[in-house]
Amino acid sequence: MAKEEDRNQKNNAEKIPHQNVIQQDISSEMKESYLDYAMSVITSRALPDVRDGLKPVHRRILFTMHQMGLAASAKFRKSAAVIGDVMGKYHPHGDTALYDAMAKMAQNFSYRYPLVIGQGNFGSIDGDRPAAMRYTEAKMAKISEELLRDLEKETVKWRPNYDNTKKEPIVLPSAAPNILLNGTLGIAVGMATNIAPHNLTEVCNATIELIDNKDAVTEDLMRHIKGPDFPTGGIIFNHKDIHHAYSGGKGGVLTRGEAEIVEDKKENFSIIITSIPYRVNKSDLLIKIADLVKDKKLEGIKDLRDESTKDIRVVVELKSGVHPQNVLNYIYKHTQLEETFHFNMVALVDGIPQTLSLKKILEEFISHRQIIVRRRTEFDLRKAQDREHILIGLKKALDQIDKIIKTIKASKDAPSARGALMKEFKFSDKQAEAILEMKLQKLAGLERKKIEDELKATQELIKNLKELLASPKKILTTIKNELKAIIEKYGDERRTKIMKSEAKLISEEDLVPDEESVLILTSGGYIKRTNPNEYKKQKRGGVGVIDLNTKEEDFVTTFLTANTHSDILFFSDRGKAYQMKMYNIPEGRRATRGKSIMNFLSLQQGENITSVLQFPKELKKDELSLMMVTKNGTAKKVSAENFYEVRKSGLLAITLSKNDKLISASFLEKDDQVSVATTKGKAIRFKSSDIRKMGRAAAGVRVIKLSKDDFVISADIIKKDAFDADILTISEAGYGKRTKIKEYKTQKRGGSGIKTAKVTTKTGNLIAAKIIENDYINDGELVAMSKKGQVIRLNLKEVPSLGRQTQGVRIMRLRDSDKIAALICL
Repeated sequence: MAKEEDRNQKNNAEKIPHQNVIQQDISSEMKESYLDYAMSVITSRALPDVRDGLKPVHRRILFTMHQMGLAASAKFRKSAAVIGDVMGKYHPHGDTALYDAMAKMAQNFSYRYPLVIGQGNFGSIDGDRPAAMRYTEAKMAKISEELLRDLEKETVKWRPNYDNTKKEPIVLPSAAPNILLNGTLGIAVGMATNIAPHNLTEVCNATIELIDNKDAVTEDLMRHIKGPDFPTGGIIFNHKDIHHAYSGGKGGVLTRGEAEIVEDKKENFSIIITSIPYRVNKSDLLIKIADLVKDKKLEGIKDLRDESTKDIRVVVELKSGVHPQNVLNYIYKHTQLEETFHFNMVALVDGIPQTLSLKKILEEFISHRQIIVRRRTEFDLRKAQDREHILIGLKKALDQIDKIIKTIKASKDAPSARGALMKEFKFSDKQAEAILEMKLQKLAGLERKKIEDELKATQELIKNLKELLASPKKILTTIKNELKAIIEKYGDERRTKIMKSEAKLISEEDLVPDEESVLILTSGGYIKRTNPNEYKKQKRGGVGVIDLNTKEEDFVTTFLTANTHSDILFFSDRGKAYQMKMYNIPEGRRATRGKSIMNFLSLQQGENITSVLQFPKELKKDELSLMMVTKNGTAKKVSAENFYEVRKSGLLAITLSKNDKLISASFLEKDDQVSVATTKGKAIRFKSSDIRKMGRAAAGVRVIKLSKDDFVISADIIKKDAFDADILTISEAGYGKRTKIKEYKTQKRGGSGIKTAKVTTKTGNLIAAKIIENDYINDGELVAMSKKGQVIRLNLKEVPSLGRQTQGVRIMRLRDSDKIAALICL
């Protein structure tokens, strides 16, 4: 029986025609439905409006807080109360997503200019989530009031909320270009947006520039907007990449966190990270560095700790002997301390998503503000005209107040009194109502004067408002003045630094100042670089300033001035060449000893550096050569190109005979001459062409014949255009002089040479002979350093010019048992 009943119901159902059912191909339906969904996400969720820079969720949060009276001056309210109001009235989505959106607006590491002030835990740059909304409180930030200002003056269009019970603004009036101030990130369907935050002062000034010059191009705007200004600071590289992104709305710029290399009193290095790239999780960054150390990919780190409080401070302690710049470079390359920010400036323009240039964004904002100012002015004009109408009625009533009072007293009630006033005195309904509401105190003379003054002021206001509406130029001037007021009120300093160098050039050099520095190397193998200004200039004969903390029997052998970005060549007494950047040499103060050169060069036990050269910029010239001279009087000339790139283990520069050592290496050009001096006061001058170019491993040829107990102390180059130069000689006991090079005849290499200085027990042996060109004598300076670290700095012209066979004069007064070790001319 039951089965029969079911069968009958099924048959009846099949006979009933399908109602409200539309047959549709499923592929077509999917396309149409997904397109509707995509457009809803694009226009109502993921992309900001170019005019106020807000997505619907953020706009609704601010509007709700505005309605709740949560201005910056108000008391805080529970976040749950705000989220509940937003969700119940305007945004029917999940409360978690709503709260996350509001919390982000309160994070000073997410927003350059936070729009919400939070009280309680609103998350951290380490990725910590905000506390539950029942615990935290919030209100609007002061700058949010600029976005909402004049909202009640019918400046924007409104639309019904989701259930048609209330109305919400389609866009906010936004007195500042918020889309550029705080930027945005959104992923829609088939498209996305990523706009960087910027500095308020720069953006407002660029807007003013565009108002004044509508033909302004990106370069003009970038005179004001230098680039993004991230809330987390950092560094942006390559000005050209920024220009490209601003011009087309797309492009990538390389960003870095800021890091500083510091040295403590114990000469231990640390890397201090003080900022990180935008949207980088600090905790994840530290974990990544720790993982690199754990996996032994990054060596040299002793300790890693986070000392951040209000500001970021991450300390990376390094092991002894590790070069800090190399560690920092590795961290940049393999962690999020270096990130690329990808511009994709997509926003809604009249409800349609567009990729916008910087200029287009500002043009849309200016157009929006013109509409806002015009509508606000029209609103104010209507209010002013209504008030003028009332004031005219009140003034007219005061002029015949006795008749007015008599008429009112004769009326039986208020409606009849209003009608009588309108009929007998020709008042309008609003004027009559205002008269009836007028208090008796208005009859006083002073109050009467106030009405007259207010009427006059209102009529002046009406005149100004009409003039403003009639003049587009004045509207633009008003916009400019309001932007200037916003700068005055909220303007601040840029946080992110802009580097003009290209991304591909980012290296150790980008973080090292391009400046002169002094390289100091001791016989014990301690090296450092320091500022030339640390050495005080003194008069001839001075005692000098104590310099290095050297060990017993250790003294300075090299004192070289070079640029911090220069390549430095080191030549050892065993005839090998090494190379490193000047900035890789550790910095030190005048009184510090420096670091062992063994930490930086692959020297063998007992191998010592005898010559240090700054690599010349003229390397590509075919005529450039390198001249090497040994202690036993052998010399060799090779092409400088052989030393363009020297491997870390070093390069054989000259093959030495038994008991010989390389004591000098110098760059020279064609037609230059060579001067070689010995410790017993002999010197020889010969043409560099006397020595042919040889291979790297060749042994060289003899250039000076030495007597017993004599050996070469120095070899210098006489430039082809400086044959009128001087030879500066200095002895162990501090005696020095200048002698004209013309006193030395040019000889063939291999001779015994001629006397260059009188060597006695008083003067001690010669320790250096250096060519000084005339251009340097008046302005140049001599810096001499003793074995025990005394330093003197004096003008070269204070050193007297004397003949070859003289001993010279005392230029430095040495302490007992001390001797001159090295000299350099600045």
